[in-house]
Amino acid sequence: MEITELTPAERRVRDAFPLGAGVDFREGEDEDAASGAAWGPERTLRAEVLRDLLLDGPVREGRIAGLKVWGARITGRLDLQYGTVAHPVRLRSCHFEEAPDLYGARVVALVLSDSVLPGLTAGNLRADGVVRITCCRIRGPVRLQGAKLSGAFFANGARLGTPGEVPEEAVLQLNHAEVATDVWAPGLVAHGKVHMNGAVVRNQVNLNDAELNAPGATALHAEVLTVGTDLHAMRLRARGRVNLGGARIPRQLNLAHARLSNPGGRALRASSSVVGELWLREAEPIEGSVNLRRAQFDLLHVPPEVWPRQVQTDGLGYRVLTPHLPAAQRLPLLEREPDGYLPHPYEQLAAAYRTVGDDGAARTVQLAKLRRHRRTLPPYARLWGFLQDAAVGYGFRPMRAAGWLLFLLCTGTLAFALHRPPALKPSEAPAFNPLFYTLDLLLPIIDFGQEGAFAPHGWYQWLAYLLIAAGWVLATTIAAGVTRSLNRQ
Repeated sequence: MEITELTPAERRVRDAFPLGAGVDFREGEDEDAASGAAWGPERTLRAEVLRDLLLDGPVREGRIAGLKVWGARITGRLDLQYGTVAHPVRLRSCHFEEAPDLYGARVVALVLSDSVLPGLTAGNLRADGVVRITCCRIRGPVRLQGAKLSGAFFANGARLGTPGEVPEEAVLQLNHAEVATDVWAPGLVAHGKVHMNGAVVRNQVNLNDAELNAPGATALHAEVLTVGTDLHAMRLRARGRVNLGGARIPRQLNLAHARLSNPGGRALRASSSVVGELWLREAEPIEGSVNLRRAQFDLLHVPPEVWPRQVQTDGLGYRVLTPHLPAAQRLPLLEREPDGYLPHPYEQLAAAYRTVGDDGAARTVQLAKLRRHRRTLPPYARLWGFLQDAAVGYGFRPMRAAGWLLFLLCTGTLAFALHRPPALKPSEAPAFNPLFYTLDLLLPIIDFGQEGAFAPHGWYQWLAYLLIAAGWVLATTIAAGVTRSLNRQ
C-alpha cells in the first residue's frame, strides 16, 4: 500500500511503527472505548493497514519496531491468520468493529488491554511473550484453544459475553492451551462458559474475585487441567457447575470465601483429581451436589457447614482434615452419600483422626460405621448387632462390658446369697459361695466347682439361665472386639 493512500491517522501510526513509538488518540486517559463506534476518521485505522505494517512494515536499524496504539477505532477484520509477526502488537483502549483473527499466527506479544471487541479468534496461537485482554469487553468468544504462550495470559478485570445470556459456545476457550507461566484473571466476569479442559499452566491459575455465570450449564470446565503450583479462586462466584475432574494441582486449590451455586445439579466436581490442599474456609454453603469420588488430597480445610445435602465421597482419600473437630461434627457428611452405605468413607475418616493422634475420635467413627452397616442387614443379623452394640459397642467400648459384668455379678451374688440353691449331692458338695457361684455361671470357660454342685429352683433357676446366656453373649462380643482391635493394629 502506498503512503499516499493513508489517512492522517494511519500515517501517524506508520511513522511511529519503525521507532516502536506510541500513538495515543485518546482525549483523556479515562475515555471509554465502548463509545468508539462514534469516533471519526481522525482516529480511525483500517485493519488492512495494520496488517501490512505488522507483516511487512518498515524497520529502522538500531530501533525495535512495534505497533503501539491507544484509543483507535479499527475497521475491518485484522486478519493475521497463520502469519508471523516479528513485532509486539499493542492496541490498548481500542474499539474493534470486527473480531481479529490470529488463528495459527506467531506473535512476539499481543496486548489488547481496555479494548472493546466483538470476539477474538486466536486458536493455536504461538506467542513468545504475554497475551493480555486485561479489562477488555468482549461480546463474542475468545478462542485460544491449543495456544502455546511462552509468557502469561492476563484476563484480569475482563468482561466476557452478554449479561443474562449463556451462549452455546464458551466465552473463553483455553482448552488444551499451554501457558509457560500464569493464567492471571482476578476479577474476570464471564457471562457464559469458561473452558480450560486439558490445559497446562506451568505456574498458577488466579481466579480470585472472578464471577462465572452459566446457570444450568458448566461455568468452569477444567477437566484434566494441569497446574504447576496453585489454583487460587478466593471469593469466586460461580453460577453453574465447576468441573475439575481429573485435575492435577500439586499445592492449593483455594476456594476460601467462594460461593458455588448450581441448585438441582452438580455444583462442584473434582472426581479423580489429585490436589495438595483444598481450602473452602469461610465459603458459603454449596448449593448443589458435590462429587469427590476417587479424588486424592493431602489436606482438606472444609468446615462441615459448607457441604451440601448430597456429597459423593466413595474412594476419596485425604491425610489431614482441618479444622480439627469432634467426630460427631464430621460424621453427618458420610450420611449424605447418595448411594447409601459405603465403608470406605468411614475408614478414611477414621484414618485421618489416627493420623493426628485422636484415637478416641477414630473409634467413634468405626462404631458409627458398624451402626450404619447394621441398618443394611436382615432382621436376625440386626438383632445380633444390637446385642453387640449394647454390650461392648462392637468392641470399641470395652468398659461397657465390664460394667455389664459387674452389674450381673452383683445381682447374682445378692440373689443367691439370700436364697442358697440346694446341693445336688450334699455329702460331696463344696461350701457354697454366692460370688464364685455367680462367676461360674457368667464365665463359660472358668470352673470354680460351684455351678455343677448346686441346682437352683423356681425363678432362681431362670436367673441362672439368664446369667449363663449373658455370659456367652459378653464373652463372644468381647472376643470379637479384641479381634477387631488387633486387626486395626
